[in-house]
Amino acid sequence: MSSPKGMNSHSGDGKAEIHTEILRALEVVHEPKTPNDLRQNASRYLEEIRSNEEAPYHGFGLALSKQQPAIVRHYGLSLLEYAVRHRWSDYTTEQRNALREWVVTLAQHATDGDPLYIANKVAELWVEVAKRSWGLEWFDMDELLVRSWDGPLVQKTLVLNVLETLSEEIFGSDDTTVALRGNELNAACIDIFTPLAVLTEQFPKRETTLDLRFGDRGWLTRMADLLDQCIEGGNVNPDQQLCGVKLLTTFKSIISWVIPRALVTTHSVNRICACLAVSNLPLQLAAVDSLYTLYNRTRFSEGDFRDVVGPIFTDQTLHLLKQLHEWLIVDPLDIDEAKYLLLKKFSEMNFNIGRLLEESPSFIPQGSNLAGFLRLLIDIMKNQSLHVSIPALHLWVKLLSSEKIGESPDILPLIGDLLEICSQRLIRFESLPDDSHHPSILFLNEDVDTMPEKHAFLGNYARFCNQIVELVVQKQPIDALYHILAQADHILAHVYDGEPAFQASTYTKTSIPFLRLDAQFNVIEAALKGCLKWLTHSGSTTVEHEHEVMMNNLQSWCDRLLGLIFEDPSIKQRVTQLAVGFAIGPLKRNARFALRIFDYILDMRCPTFPGCVAYNDAVKELQGFSLHQLQRLAMRFADDLVTIFDNVERKLMTVSQEVAPDIQTKARYSSVLFIIVHRAPSVEANLRQARLDQFLQPLIDQWQSPTLSHSLSSFTDFNRLLGLDNIQQYLISRAVHQIHEWSLHTLDDEGKVLQENLQRALDGLPLRATKAIMSVSIERLEESSEPFKMACKLWQKNIPFILPNLLQFISRSQAFHDPNNWSDLPPEMLSVVRRILTDRFWQVGISQGSRDDFYAKVGDTKTTMEGLASTIRGTIRTVRETGYRLLYYMSLLGESFYSFEELPGPLSQALFRDACALSPHQIAILVEMVRPVIDNCPKKSRSHFLPPILSALFEQLDRKASAEWMRIEARKEAAAEEDDLTSEMKDESILRQLTMASVMLVVGLLEPGKPGKYHHILVEDHLLIRVSAMPPTSPDTVGTPAYETTRDFILQTLEILKPLIMFCTHALRMRDTRACSMITRVLRSIVPEFAGENPVESDVREFISTEVLKACITSINDPYFVELQKDFAQLIASILISYTPRTDTPKQILLSLPGMSAERLEKSVRHLYKAQQATRQQRAIVLELLEGFRGVAIHEQGKLPKPNPKKMRSAMQEKYMTVEVQANGKKEASPDLGGIADMFG
Repeated sequence: MSSPKGMNSHSGDGKAEIHTEILRALEVVHEPKTPNDLRQNASRYLEEIRSNEEAPYHGFGLALSKQQPAIVRHYGLSLLEYAVRHRWSDYTTEQRNALREWVVTLAQHATDGDPLYIANKVAELWVEVAKRSWGLEWFDMDELLVRSWDGPLVQKTLVLNVLETLSEEIFGSDDTTVALRGNELNAACIDIFTPLAVLTEQFPKRETTLDLRFGDRGWLTRMADLLDQCIEGGNVNPDQQLCGVKLLTTFKSIISWVIPRALVTTHSVNRICACLAVSNLPLQLAAVDSLYTLYNRTRFSEGDFRDVVGPIFTDQTLHLLKQLHEWLIVDPLDIDEAKYLLLKKFSEMNFNIGRLLEESPSFIPQGSNLAGFLRLLIDIMKNQSLHVSIPALHLWVKLLSSEKIGESPDILPLIGDLLEICSQRLIRFESLPDDSHHPSILFLNEDVDTMPEKHAFLGNYARFCNQIVELVVQKQPIDALYHILAQADHILAHVYDGEPAFQASTYTKTSIPFLRLDAQFNVIEAALKGCLKWLTHSGSTTVEHEHEVMMNNLQSWCDRLLGLIFEDPSIKQRVTQLAVGFAIGPLKRNARFALRIFDYILDMRCPTFPGCVAYNDAVKELQGFSLHQLQRLAMRFADDLVTIFDNVERKLMTVSQEVAPDIQTKARYSSVLFIIVHRAPSVEANLRQARLDQFLQPLIDQWQSPTLSHSLSSFTDFNRLLGLDNIQQYLISRAVHQIHEWSLHTLDDEGKVLQENLQRALDGLPLRATKAIMSVSIERLEESSEPFKMACKLWQKNIPFILPNLLQFISRSQAFHDPNNWSDLPPEMLSVVRRILTDRFWQVGISQGSRDDFYAKVGDTKTTMEGLASTIRGTIRTVRETGYRLLYYMSLLGESFYSFEELPGPLSQALFRDACALSPHQIAILVEMVRPVIDNCPKKSRSHFLPPILSALFEQLDRKASAEWMRIEARKEAAAEEDDLTSEMKDESILRQLTMASVMLVVGLLEPGKPGKYHHILVEDHLLIRVSAMPPTSPDTVGTPAYETTRDFILQTLEILKPLIMFCTHALRMRDTRACSMITRVLRSIVPEFAGENPVESDVREFISTEVLKACITSINDPYFVELQKDFAQLIASILISYTPRTDTPKQILLSLPGMSAERLEKSVRHLYKAQQATRQQRAIVLELLEGFRGVAIHEQGKLPKPNPKKMRSAMQEKYMTVEVQANGKKEASPDLGGIADMFG
């Protein structure tokens, strides 16, 4: 494109010839029967035309000609778009003006006959030009838009398209061009949308030198007036509907940033609300969408709240909302999708209104009908669709938690409804069959596609129900508890109504009687939490009397509960759990009652029956659960139990013998006695210490046994110790590599004997017994407490006897996963090793079916070849993970563990020497179990403990994760249609878990502002929630070491830093966007740390300037990472800003890119220096610099369709589909890894 004059000087014949060629090429490309080579040639020609200097001229001619086919006109627009997007800065002022005039001309020639995608493309082109020239070279844009607005409907629609797109690009995206212009475009948009009177009132001293607006009214006024015309009279024709919906979608795009006062003066909110009264679903949905966005704003001043939010609480508006809600109710057996979508959005809109009410209760105007709004929320909450109900449910949690709203007299009449709804909704919906006719299940099946989403959603729903019950009881304890317990009595009296009597042979974990009882017990447990809070925060004489009455009532009810007889082991477990909740909750001062519960658990019996596998497994689960409840009671009432110690000991040993007469069972039940002695302050300390030594001595003798040490001295002896020495020969003799389906191959007698020997050998090891005792001796104790200090003293003298063989257990169990150690197997059978040692496990997001289905499948294969393989891997897994767990417990002892100078080397060898032989899932568990060992390291022990541990850990993580990602990518490239995609997806999902666990470790170590020690709470999916246990230490503290935080220490320790940064560099290329995003943030935080002059800083700086920078550029070029380009650009900006003053390496790397000029690079670096405080501009500068190297999203390449926005969930719906932490940000600790181990087969 030489010049405007030159552009218009083509002969008509030449122009027509090129247009004909373009038409022919497009026909070839779009003709399905075109041979591949011809299609490629035609596509190449069309690409070449785009790069031609005269391409914009040809594009304008093609797009303007109404005689051309629509596809040709659209291609003409794409030629103009390419010129504007990619060559704008290369054009002269005259050429840019010509381009702008062409775009305006195309807009002015829009007609009703144009296809929608043509009109949309013209609007996009207008906005692309505006982003680059409006307010710089283009000053009459607003006038042009206003003059078009005065034209026919098609012109109005195009103007609305322009305004909507302009708003979204400037305020709702991270567009590079917009970012480079700073706040200029934001101010210009506010200027043309806002009435002049409002602008003058709000900004009396605003700059008026550059006047971009046309007229005083502003676009809000024009849009509101037109919307009023569209719905006038209530009968809306198709043209009015089309125009009204377009107006409302434009309102939605601007309503989040426009000045609230402008919405009031233009009557915009009233006119949007008026659309709700029009019987037109598209208009109503668009209106609700706009209001949702308006009330999703984060803050309003008191005046704005009164004018914008206040009208919602008037009788007239609430009546309208109530009528709309009633009209929107849909039949679960015949769901009207349009109405149902509007109903869900309506519920979310009311959540936003209520949130504003909760955040600013003092802004509520006088005379507001708050009771009417709260009643509307109750009606929404009652909806049979849980997705419609959950926003109202969530909002009630917020309102009841509010000091002002929660105490409002308007809430009192609704307490009964709240309790009734929550009681009904606390049933385990996930346990109901998918083909259930329950209305909520029918809606749930419509709304949720996957099992993980279903579990997460229902978990959040139950959490909100529990919180509401808790809050209600806290505010109205006497009345609420009376209501809840009376309801529970009714359920207990009718639990088997309509259901057959219990039979062990037909036992299921999710029987209807159990689900009924479980739901009601959930309500009671939530009520007990509220009761405890009320007891804690009240203290008057009158309240003390109420305390006494309540305690007597609770105990009487619980006594009646314990007198009931149930045969179902699941119900017995639930009753036990609730009773212990009473004992350690509101009745915690009643020791006599607690001792009765203790006796109740010890006396509880549940017989087993041959052939009733599911029932017998439930009995076994009940026994383990009961033991844990005994431990809880012992921790709370040790001083009371120690007075009857002999009786308790006798009963415990009797129960132990009845459960199983083996060492492990005896040790587990002995742990209860250990707790009583350990935590009973009434017993003299020396006597307690001596008794605890007696408890431990048999275990210590086992650990010190020369026989055990010899059995761990070699891999062969280790196999013999576990009963694995004959496994290899058995596998060879049965030719298991030729058996396709192991679960269908029944074990012979020899195989069953091998299986029994494995279990017997495992039971004879000291690992699990030591874990049982160690866990109860130190978990959930304050470090300053006397029992904790006693535990430190107890274990410090015994750790040296345990550690040598413990490390050997860990080392040998990990080496077991290396096929090279299975020397007796012939080469053709080595694949059997991987098959045997591949865990079968149920995990949300990976496994099909429910957890119960998985348990049933594992149970059904116990006596098959798959069952033998499960026993082998289960034995090794128990040894390995129990070893990890013991290290975790030892780490809680602080210096009593870390002070051993010779520990780090052997520990590092044991944990990481054979770690790469483990599967990604197993290494992820290793990472999560090592994290607390690292984080609990005292400051004084860092220098000798952390370097060998962290350096070996990151070397192995880098090696394993990189290799596994390469394997996954190679597998994808070689994939065939008949490949098992389910297996591939599972492998990738597990690898993502390893990647995420590793990245979270890096974040925990290097994230700024996280000094101090961390407690670790183990949760079911092996993730550790980290909660700071101590506040940051002041840098001014006298006498502090040079490295105040672990981060400081690592950044100055090259032995750790090298493998860690190497892992981070490779992680930038691992195809996990969440992990990559986190790594970019971590690297950004450490880049400035190496801008100094010392040799360490120089070496690291050069590595980051080359390898990290290259990895960023490579990922920016990769279409997979298109959503992360901003993150990579920010990291590149940090490198350039921090390092270019000291080294030219980053510039040299960038200059090595094809087509990168030194002048262009220097200009970008200068701009970066100027924008050091504006991260958005920094990203934009880098992305503009790398414009030709950036990857393009797959849907933009035409390989996949762009997602349909109507099929996508709202942000609020997505939030409820993800697992969230508790309201206080914490989750309860799991007592052990045993629950996790049970998930494996």
